[in-house]
Amino acid sequence: MLKLFSTTGLLLCGLSVVSAQFVAPPKDLKTVKGHASTTVRYKEVPHGICETHKGVKSYSGYVDTAEDEHIFFWFFESRNDPKNDPLTIWFNGGPGSSSMIGLFQEVGPCRIWPNGTLYDNAYSFNEVSNLLIIDQPVSTGFSYSKVGPAIYDTKSGSVRALDKEECPDYVSIFEECATLSLPDSTKSPKSTKEAAPAVWKTVQGFLGAFPEYRDASLHIATESFGGHYAPMFGAYFLEQNDNKLDGTVPLHLQSVMIGNGWYDPLVHYAAYYNYTVSPGNTYDLKPFNKVQEEKLYDALYGKGKCIDQIKDCYRTGSNKICRKADNNCARNVEQFLYLFARRDDYDIREINPDPFPYGSYAKYLNKPHVLEAIGAYQNYTESSNIVWDAFKSTGDDARRQGSTKHIKTLLERGVTVTLLAGDADYNCNWIGSEVVANKVGGSSMMKAGYQDIHTSSSSAPGQVKQAGAFSFSRIYYSGHEVPFYQPEAALELHKRTVRGLDIATGKHKVTDDYITKGPLHSTFREGNATVQFQRLPDDAIYSTKTHGPVK
Repeated sequence: MLKLFSTTGLLLCGLSVVSAQFVAPPKDLKTVKGHASTTVRYKEVPHGICETHKGVKSYSGYVDTAEDEHIFFWFFESRNDPKNDPLTIWFNGGPGSSSMIGLFQEVGPCRIWPNGTLYDNAYSFNEVSNLLIIDQPVSTGFSYSKVGPAIYDTKSGSVRALDKEECPDYVSIFEECATLSLPDSTKSPKSTKEAAPAVWKTVQGFLGAFPEYRDASLHIATESFGGHYAPMFGAYFLEQNDNKLDGTVPLHLQSVMIGNGWYDPLVHYAAYYNYTVSPGNTYDLKPFNKVQEEKLYDALYGKGKCIDQIKDCYRTGSNKICRKADNNCARNVEQFLYLFARRDDYDIREINPDPFPYGSYAKYLNKPHVLEAIGAYQNYTESSNIVWDAFKSTGDDARRQGSTKHIKTLLERGVTVTLLAGDADYNCNWIGSEVVANKVGGSSMMKAGYQDIHTSSSSAPGQVKQAGAFSFSRIYYSGHEVPFYQPEAALELHKRTVRGLDIATGKHKVTDDYITKGPLHSTFREGNATVQFQRLPDDAIYSTKTHGPVK
């Protein structure tokens, strides 16, 4: 799903291949009125389509948030105590990345092996909370505006409308016929700020259809471009609570959890150099020679180049200037690792193309019986060019979009904020995330020391620094999608976050004066034992115990 000429939001390399078929509109969706003038159309998903635990129900469908704006959701009851457990909302980043990525590769009840076999995820987030997965903005994943027969280019992600549901003879081997959102008929939000109302309405609609969760504590979990999304969406939720609009219900937001977030581009672009050159990563991997290191430094700090352009974007807020900065920094800085080292942006230990996390779930979702079971109106794609192009037009990726400001707002309003970062990720690397955490947390966070994170495992999966309800965790041996690489640690962090417990041990209720004690810098080094120097086969299996491919 990552376009190699793109900027940071998208999570993976390669576009999902949709099956060569058209999708008939579902006829078995139940229609009810939701809050905030929404309509909700949904169905119960048959047991075994994803959730395999006996008696645990799941529902999927659409919240109609506006004319020609139909947002897909997939809800899973808690495996523990659905009546009393909290409600967690998960969405992926992009912009335009489907949240089915998070569902099937990270936090959901099921996963798909490379051979297409479904298996249970014992570390699903619905072990401790009710889980609401949302595909947003419109046209992302299963969400749609106006759909129709189309040709989908599996290399570029482009969509061309067809006159009728008939696949023409001229379709190439890199194209598929499918039912998809049509670019000329779909209007996408152009920024994080513009995307917030539809997400708020989706939650309002869901709570109208499922009133038993209306009083549950609400939690947001996300990653990557979610570093833009979550702070602004969370702040928008609180603002709408304050407005007390007729026909709506308050959203009881208590925490936000962001993995490998893209918060402050000025920090994160500089961190590409920090992670690869000085001080470097903890895998003893120096991907560039001296000439390339100097070239990267110049691309960042040369007069009028990436850093100067990002500063101009921050100063002016101009769409044109931010768009120019976004294009320049993506092309000349972000892509540097791929272009000169051919390593995976999202796990520096791997050679591109990286088989982890498993991408086979996309074909599973396009099987006719699965599309029918979840009430889908269109075929599945991992990323939306419609959304990508809309956000690109405003240079949203190059903006702070209030990320750091809104994290502070959330903390001031009593919302717990948990930041974490897998330390093998280059794209939204932990060095940049740590800088952001210190900037947001100020003197309290700067004084917090690193402590080992304790789980049932014999060795610590990472370290955390925490001051009050704000924490930053560095997770070892993990790429961009932490719940795939370190599933037990991710679930523990989620559980401790939603329960207001300290991240290090999960044994103490966090108070305003809580602070971790330890060294001010995290110095653990993995070395290159898990670094791969040859491309792995497409059907390789990852071991969370050895932190590498199964031999």
